[in-house]
Amino acid sequence: MLSLVSGACVRSLSVESECNKCELSCPTSAIVVGKPLPSINFSACVTCGACTSVCPSEALKLDEFDATNFFFDFIESEENLLSCKKNVPCIAALSVEHIISMAVLKQELIFDMGHCGSCEIAHKCKEQIISSYEEASYLLEAMENNATIKLENVAYEEQREADRREFLNAINLKTVGKVKQNFEEEVQKASDELVEHTLQKEDIALLKRKVIPDRRKIFFTAIKRVEKPSQFHIVDAKEVSFTSQKLMNEEACTACQMCYRVCPTGALSSNVKNSKIDFDPFLCVKCHICHDVCAPDAITLSGSYNVKEFFEPEVQNLVTFSVRRCDECNVLFSTNGSERLCYRCKIEEEEARELWGISDEF
Repeated sequence: MLSLVSGACVRSLSVESECNKCELSCPTSAIVVGKPLPSINFSACVTCGACTSVCPSEALKLDEFDATNFFFDFIESEENLLSCKKNVPCIAALSVEHIISMAVLKQELIFDMGHCGSCEIAHKCKEQIISSYEEASYLLEAMENNATIKLENVAYEEQREADRREFLNAINLKTVGKVKQNFEEEVQKASDELVEHTLQKEDIALLKRKVIPDRRKIFFTAIKRVEKPSQFHIVDAKEVSFTSQKLMNEEACTACQMCYRVCPTGALSSNVKNSKIDFDPFLCVKCHICHDVCAPDAITLSGSYNVKEFFEPEVQNLVTFSVRRCDECNVLFSTNGSERLCYRCKIEEEEARELWGISDEF
């Protein structure tokens, strides 16, 4: 079964979020992004895991396959083959960060592409696998790392044929105590309807947490174990899907504080006085929500990315504000202009002028 942790989904942080990566990656159209959260048709879902690898906040999870647990098991083994008939539901279930981390520690990875020709979901998943392979290879070269990733038609076969769900169940099949849960899940699978997700009470607490995804922790740990390149190369930001560097238009920024308040990982942050906005590229998961909530479009993506951030992460200051007391309510507020009223009082004054029919000229 595929499950969604509603409170961890980027779309739960703001109705302005345009994230739909899971929907775009699903090969069977089992995921439909609505307002605000994705809906899932469990009957159509083939549990390939492609959506879990592109979800920036790891809000989507497979019951029988956990990429983090798989990573550690795979690293401890002598294996270097990744195959949908051997150890993963689909290679698309592994993020670029997982792939790079495994590559630098193993020095060689082999993607078994031998079953893609007869696979009913290859039209989407194969495209994603190749994209991840190209991105990982590009960044490994920029890091001056000798690790290699190969696409080979190995066509690994188990001793007996098994469909996708049987294969996944065989990985982590638990005791008979799961019978009731399995029964309820099978009922959901049999229902050819979209199951909507909503925020529950237990999800509200997750909204305020700043959580670094496990895959980013794994990536950071793996990079720490490899040699730094002779020079830090600048790469095309469009070729990096999982992190970014940002630019700020100081004149356009209104110091509304929304960007760093909704940032799910704390990549964007401020201080106690809210007198600045700092950015840590290594914590950025490129979920785009800071851009979605920025009304004046003051924050933008840089066209390049410095590989130095992988090895020597450095917090960057994007903008600094003045902190003043509001002439009306005496509350402290941040501004990069000459305003004397806080935003709440300014809105109230504008509404009052509109109500009284007074123009800004008076």
